[in-house]
Amino acid sequence: MDTLVQSIEAILTPGTLLTMTIGMIGGIIAGFIPGFTITMAVALTLPFTFGMDPIQGIATMMAVDVGANAGGLISACLLGIPGTPSTIATVYDGYPMAKRGEGGRAITIGLMSNAAGVIISGIFLILLAVPLSQMALLFGPWEYFSLMVFGLSAIISLSEGSLVKGIISGIIGLLTSMVGMDPLQGIPRLTFGNASLAGGFNFLPVLVGVFAFSELMDEVNNPRYEKLEFDKKANVSYPWIKAIKELVKNWWTVLYAAIIGTIVGALPAAGGSIANVLAYNEVKASSKEPEKFGTGIPEGIMASEAGHASCTGGALIPMLAFGIPGDVVTAMMLGALIIHGIQPGPMLMTSQPVLGYSVYVSFFISGILMVIIQGYGARFFLRINDIPKNILVPLILLLCAVGSFAVNNRVFDIWVLLWFGILGYLLKKTGFPLAPLILGNILGPMAETNLRRALMTSNNLWLFVTRPISLLFLLFALLSVIYPFYRNYKRNRLAKQSIH
Repeated sequence: MDTLVQSIEAILTPGTLLTMTIGMIGGIIAGFIPGFTITMAVALTLPFTFGMDPIQGIATMMAVDVGANAGGLISACLLGIPGTPSTIATVYDGYPMAKRGEGGRAITIGLMSNAAGVIISGIFLILLAVPLSQMALLFGPWEYFSLMVFGLSAIISLSEGSLVKGIISGIIGLLTSMVGMDPLQGIPRLTFGNASLAGGFNFLPVLVGVFAFSELMDEVNNPRYEKLEFDKKANVSYPWIKAIKELVKNWWTVLYAAIIGTIVGALPAAGGSIANVLAYNEVKASSKEPEKFGTGIPEGIMASEAGHASCTGGALIPMLAFGIPGDVVTAMMLGALIIHGIQPGPMLMTSQPVLGYSVYVSFFISGILMVIIQGYGARFFLRINDIPKNILVPLILLLCAVGSFAVNNRVFDIWVLLWFGILGYLLKKTGFPLAPLILGNILGPMAETNLRRALMTSNNLWLFVTRPISLLFLLFALLSVIYPFYRNYKRNRLAKQSIH
């Protein structure tokens, strides 16, 4: 309890609340504008956290993440265009409701459902993260390596379309993590005699380049939504108490969707877009009136918003318990901790419990800020789209470059941003998924280090399967590899049966 009180005091300082508020506003704006993703918003925030203490930095990134998750709700309901991939299913009922003149109702119900998803997943986070992290204290290098293998197995799930392309993307990520100094022996490798490469590819410019810079290049070459039109006289207000009553009336819908979202979020790299659609489909399947979904009913908005909002809390569980990212955003939070000299993983909750509990506290406070700021500022955020893309894109590009340079004050890192931005753009255009690349870049060094430590301790490879926890993670990895093939087989079989 003392630790929790200290964490609350650390978050409720004027400076931290100010940066969280600014981060929340920026996140909502990024979430509202189609094409400017949650990942891009958090990636741009990361450099600004270097001058903050770790608690303030994590709290600010958390606010941006929660805000961006909720920001896509506005454009999904009023424009029929998902601001982020996580709000795809929100369009199904939010937009028809808005077209009936109930845009304010759609936004407010979605907002309250989003907040409910944050609260429910936050409770699961508190209940599960600490026990799992205590169990993880029993881990040796064998268990950690198997855990990294389980994390890397998510490459299969992330390989949208072509499995081969996903694996190639993951291998590229692994190769980029090997450039620089050997982690155990300090010997340069893959540097080709270049002194700049001896320091390796820093995490931040690689991440910002692959996601943010490549997205900006895509926007410049394909301005999909150069001008979004909306009714400036539309009523975007709705009494909060009425929205809360509707949530209470449909409490099972919200709880069911939030549980699904939390589980999906806890799976490495599953993502909010999967949680969003899956929660919507499951709630629809269990409904007594599934035919009404897609016509503009509150239950559809509740399922979608609670599903993807709870995914954020679920993704924090593996980050705090095991030190592996649940999604790309938590990967950046891990990067922020490492930059501050803090080693993420199970020891975090015991060595720095105030910091660990601050993640919980900042998550809940972000949910409160999100309701207040977006609830009162919906009409203001709609005006952001009036900014021409030819001004917005260069401004964000400048922030990308400044942020990359600020890590080590190296001009080389700006070139890394450029190279990986071009690489990310080319991979995306040719159908290669980007998430496996980042996953390989993050988990590769940890997997290599623990494998070598295990082999230095004992050359007995059987220890990886005779140690129960290590075997369990390897089995999970095997299942995560097999399941996508089984899912595709089942889908194809159903498709053939429907044809006949």
